[in-house]
Amino acid sequence: GSGGRRTACRWRSGGCEAATLDHVFGSHPKLQAEWLVLPAALLVAPKESVRIREARAPYHASPARPHDERAQRRRQHGMAGCAMIEALGLTMRFGRRTVVDRLSFRVGRGELCAFLGRNGAGKSTTMRLLTGVLRPAEGHARIGGHDVIAERQAAAASIGFLPEAAAGFSRLTVGEFLRFCGESRGLAGRTLEKAVDRVIEHVHAHEARDVPMGELSKGWRQRAWLAQALLHDPPVLILDEPTDGLDPTERRHVRALLAEAARHKAVLLSTHVLEEAEEIAPRVILIARGRIVADAAPADLADERGRLAPAFHRLTEAR
Repeated sequence: GSGGRRTACRWRSGGCEAATLDHVFGSHPKLQAEWLVLPAALLVAPKESVRIREARAPYHASPARPHDERAQRRRQHGMAGCAMIEALGLTMRFGRRTVVDRLSFRVGRGELCAFLGRNGAGKSTTMRLLTGVLRPAEGHARIGGHDVIAERQAAAASIGFLPEAAAGFSRLTVGEFLRFCGESRGLAGRTLEKAVDRVIEHVHAHEARDVPMGELSKGWRQRAWLAQALLHDPPVLILDEPTDGLDPTERRHVRALLAEAARHKAVLLSTHVLEEAEEIAPRVILIARGRIVADAAPADLADERGRLAPAFHRLTEAR
């Protein structure tokens, strides 16, 4: 906006929305005339307030526990928590190439599902379809029962989304970036500050709070983007390679954080680290060429040594 207007200026372009930072920071000297583009799933209308559910005690990271066999049985018998993530015949084409081919699955509240596949299998595209960043050629996606296209804002308000190789916002400090994301989600005042403090604590980002995003290492930047996905305490987390770029200690902490979050959220995460899926995911969905080739508990796919790798190679290389 011009003239110091405090309203957000937005438009749709290629599945994204853009907003001026005037809405968040007014005449902040570092941010004047800077336009930023966010994944569409990150933003909701300013008039819609998405408040932190403070009645619930915030979760804290704890050591990851072995797979919950009861949760696996509930899933297998259709008794898992209500479906929060639904892919219903999702199909996506780029030109003549079909990259997601009639994909259908559900993830319930209280469930952590690892989304696995080789590069180019369609994982990131599926996640963009589930968050409304892309419009499917066929099929539907629902978040919390809301169609991500027809009921865009209601669905987006329930999603915490970490895109693949997240970057940008180089001139903002981590704290400014998180406040911007919170404002875009409808948070304000003390509620916003408490939310920022909470997620910085969860991802151990205290040291980077006042550091510009453009000066962060890949690992620190990944933590900042994970923090924005957790910021508004959403019931659904869709995370594209959340531990990418993290060192072993950071990976262990994030795995524990996500395992704890999955006790009351629906969590879908992609990863190329199969040991990660073996450790924290009670369920894995394996895709190849845009189609599901396995949907099972890791123990049902693992070899006699508990490894997923042999099944992964067999199921993906044959297609």
